[in-house]
Amino acid sequence: MTTSLHVVCPHCHAVNRLPVDRLSDVGTCGKCHSQLFTGHPVELDEASFDKHVTRSDLPLVVDFWAPWCGPCRSMAPSYAEAALQLEPHYRLVKVNTEQSQNLAARFNIRSIPTLAIFRNGSEVARQAGAMDTGGIVRWVKSNG
Repeated sequence: MTTSLHVVCPHCHAVNRLPVDRLSDVGTCGKCHSQLFTGHPVELDEASFDKHVTRSDLPLVVDFWAPWCGPCRSMAPSYAEAALQLEPHYRLVKVNTEQSQNLAARFNIRSIPTLAIFRNGSEVARQAGAMDTGGIVRWVKSNG
């Protein structure tokens, strides 16, 4: 018997069922036929954030950031590189705290960049401050 995971499409946000033993394959969404894993962080708004947090079986790594934040901009390439290394076992996403102020308030984001890991709808770890690629990967693997 093959166990499956629910994976939310980064493009249309449809929920897909993917067999665990096929997780490393380049799967496509059953609705929009786009790749389920792109190796890039996914930009989320409030509605899509809630769907990814509550419906995906993958741990969700969130970068809370803002365009005016220098450390956020300097960490962005490292975060993108970390997405290449951590997918398909983790979904890395970005939430712009200027555009999604309610999310920032809901999760009590006081400084940016802040990384948070969610599993099964709940926050399991949080780290404030910019990190390099190696630091992000190590932190995610030890906490996710």
